[in-house]
Amino acid sequence: MLDPRSFTDEKSECRLYVGNLDLRITEAALIKMFSPYGKIISEDFLWHTRGPKRGEPRGFAFIQYNTKEEAKLAKEKMHGRLACGRPLVVRLASERYLEEAAQNSSKAGGEAIKSGSTSSTSGQMNRSAKIAAIKNKLKALDEEKGSTKRQKAN
Repeated sequence: MLDPRSFTDEKSECRLYVGNLDLRITEAALIKMFSPYGKIISEDFLWHTRGPKRGEPRGFAFIQYNTKEEAKLAKEKMHGRLACGRPLVVRLASERYLEEAAQNSSKAGGEAIKSGSTSSTSGQMNRSAKIAAIKNKLKALDEEKGSTKRQKAN
């Protein structure tokens, strides 16, 4: 049986995540920006489908090239490039999950992960360490609260 975490098919290696898009960027503009780097075979521009922002762009899209070489070239050339005053975030779609996991763990107050990718075991250990730290903090607060009650009783 295949391990789903290690499985990447040809399609995902040709597919790019494009984030931090200004809301003024249209689908046509996005295709025009990325077409010099190869043949684009599909493009998914994501929109809000419900709520107060319904019909507005979500600020990210996916572009799929014909070959993984074209996708890698586009990633190298477009990542960090300014579009409407905002730096584009361009990654292989298969890398996006790893990067989000790293960003979420650093936002939660943990140490930022400095490498570009993480393994699930190091992410899990990091999570376990955070849980242990929270438990220790709660225990310390309970003990502090208990000593305050004893002082008031005396």
